[in-house]
Amino acid sequence: MIVVGSGVAGLTTAVVLAESGRRVRVWAREPAGRTTSAVAGGLWWPYRIEPERLVGEWALRTLAVYEELADRPEETGVRLVDGVHGGTRLDELGDWAGRVPGLRAVPDGLAARLPLLDMPAHLEWLRERLAKAGGSVEEREVTDLAAVPAAVVVNCAGLGARSLVPDPGVRPVRGQLVVVANPGVATWYTSVDHSSAESTYFFPQPGGLVLGGTAEEDDWSLEPDPDTAAAIVARCARVRPEIAGARVLAHRVGLRPARDAVRLEREPLPDGRVLVHNYGHGGAGITVAWGCAREAAGVAFPAA
Repeated sequence: MIVVGSGVAGLTTAVVLAESGRRVRVWAREPAGRTTSAVAGGLWWPYRIEPERLVGEWALRTLAVYEELADRPEETGVRLVDGVHGGTRLDELGDWAGRVPGLRAVPDGLAARLPLLDMPAHLEWLRERLAKAGGSVEEREVTDLAAVPAAVVVNCAGLGARSLVPDPGVRPVRGQLVVVANPGVATWYTSVDHSSAESTYFFPQPGGLVLGGTAEEDDWSLEPDPDTAAAIVARCARVRPEIAGARVLAHRVGLRPARDAVRLEREPLPDGRVLVHNYGHGGAGITVAWGCAREAAGVAFPAA
């Protein structure tokens, strides 16, 4: 079988399938290190993803996996880190929030100790885990899902599904980040206004402090905007003043694969083969990766 896409959704799905005894190949237009997943800030938290009734379960199943992986952070890239979701209340969230260990109200929002993933390291770990299970990754561009030569094809193409399916309901939500030398910040912070294209967050990662961000609908530009970068730094510095003078290390831009609802379903092909879709995870591909991967595996190979 072939999984199309080497972001966190594709690699995690491939791992689940390979470890269940399937012979799996991943076909991807670009290596994992150049996918949107590699640019992501890396915090586990449902963000810009629907439908909530399904997302909560997928996210909690994924959380349980990350909590185990956090025992080996140097190997997996997963750490448990304390932080605050500023301006967020429990009664604004779904039932899933009541099942997140340690999530609690504080004067300025909700505090928790959550998984924070160093995405380049985690993607490499997923690739190595896939190889140990007998799977492989190949750089091959797919232009027609129905032409992929496998009895079962799993579509984890993310934003690429817009043209590949084709599915015009998949659209980009542009996120711009700034990476600075960490001036001593050990906790993460987010403050998100879902009605605005601007947000404020910072995540301490091994390679520096990641600052954000933006959520610009239908914007395809991958070029960092200097004014946007300056505004991101200024917003984060209002929360932690020491960020203002931090040396800028890098600018990053990623395009989140947004959709009105995640598409996770089985599509029989006319010749009897099976196409399984697992895309449209918006800003939460990391957050639902294992939950969606396990469901996709069950959709591909239903229990008798």
